[in-house]
Amino acid sequence: MAKILFVMTGADHWTLVDGTAHPTGFWAEEAVAPYRVFSTAGHEVTVATPGGVVPPVDRGSLTADANGGQRQAEDIARGLDSFTELEEPIALADVDVGDYDAVFYPGGHGPMQDLSCDADSARVLDEALAEGTPLGVVCHAPAALLATEHSGGTPFAGYRMTGFTNAEEEQTGLADRAPWLLQDRLVRLGADFQEGQPWSPHVVIDRTLHTGQNPASAAPLATELVKALA
Repeated sequence: MAKILFVMTGADHWTLVDGTAHPTGFWAEEAVAPYRVFSTAGHEVTVATPGGVVPPVDRGSLTADANGGQRQAEDIARGLDSFTELEEPIALADVDVGDYDAVFYPGGHGPMQDLSCDADSARVLDEALAEGTPLGVVCHAPAALLATEHSGGTPFAGYRMTGFTNAEEEQTGLADRAPWLLQDRLVRLGADFQEGQPWSPHVVIDRTLHTGQNPASAAPLATELVKALA
């Protein structure tokens, strides 16, 4: 049995360019689908957030439209109910990366607000990369990689990776109001960004870094991470 750290947003909004607060949090499918993959494989999950706050779910991610129908939405809601570790997160500041066999970051717009500039999350990422710990990051969660940038650069420069694309953000209707777009910032960070078809599963693996483009990529990404733990 492996121990997997889920690093999750504590933000319930994303501040748009006009100063308005767009309600958000983590995207339910991107937490539930990987949790099921890891649990089925017999692995143990611990949740960590900035300050140890309970991670807020993006209510939009629970709708029938967001899940391809009411039945699927109800399944995701049941999955959240069974993900009891969400109610007892630890603080990111208290995380010892050496205690875990893998690290996973679910997305949603929440990470754009807090993990993109969180020093404790940056430390977790830096240490996971340095120690060769398998690292999975999906959808908007690669925003957390931005916090690893410093005057000497970032350890993620040159890595092949993916994340929520400009095309997908445009289709959400938020691109024009976003203070920045994830794909643009990752390219500026020095990433070799690999763009797949909008909304289709797309996973990129480069050394120990595993990234997924969108919600549909969450379960395939988790499956690849389980393979890395074998």
